[in-house]
Amino acid sequence: MQVLVQTRKIMDDERKQMILEVFADKYCKQILRSTLNNPKSAYHISRDQKIPISTVYRRLQTLFDAKLLSLSGKINEEGKKYFLYQSKIKSISLKCDLEEVMIEIEPNISSTS
Repeated sequence: MQVLVQTRKIMDDERKQMILEVFADKYCKQILRSTLNNPKSAYHISRDQKIPISTVYRRLQTLFDAKLLSLSGKINEEGKKYFLYQSKIKSISLKCDLEEVMIEIEPNISSTS
């Protein structure tokens, strides 16, 4: 069976710049990779990827602002609210020449939002 992969082209130059900056950051890439299949809390991302928790929170905010990460809230058994993060993208294709940067995003269909 052939699967049709739908991608979205990014046209806005400001958004393109933000995505390029995100993918130049090793922690952002680690977080997106870590949250591709299952949503995770900041604590679990920090522990699993061996990234300092303060760095995880800063990068989570960057990724959320870039619209590359979804956020959902849950309440645990003790009644405490916590957040889960999941990558909204499965892959990104970049094509650059001296005149233009072209970016296509393949959405993560297992993402909750």
